[in-house]
Amino acid sequence: MQTTTIPQNIDEYIAGFPPETQQVLEQVRATIRAAAPEAQETISYAMPTYKLKGVLVYFAAFKNHIGFYATPTGNVAFSEEIAGYKVGKGSIQFPLNQPMPLELISKMVNFRVQENLEKAAQKGKK
Repeated sequence: MQTTTIPQNIDEYIAGFPPETQQVLEQVRATIRAAAPEAQETISYAMPTYKLKGVLVYFAAFKNHIGFYATPTGNVAFSEEIAGYKVGKGSIQFPLNQPMPLELISKMVNFRVQENLEKAAQKGKK
């Protein structure tokens, strides 16, 4: 029986992949951090997760793609931009054999930051 250990942080998560995948994961990580410098990095659902007044985004590496999770609202807001990718309700698959759409990832993270800050401000007014 193989035991899988959940990484304790994003560095451990990235270290568990082949070098070429690590490079892509680091690009995605740097893009998210640049777009949301105040976000907290953590591991949630065994995936790198960024939180700022709630969850912003998750990402994860798979054999042939990077899964990016900007929650359903991120997918709805960017439906035209993500139309060329395989998508789920709150997920997008960015193929590893294509350049990562870092500008799109940055826009989606910025959108989620604004969304979370607005929600937090609304809660504060109640």
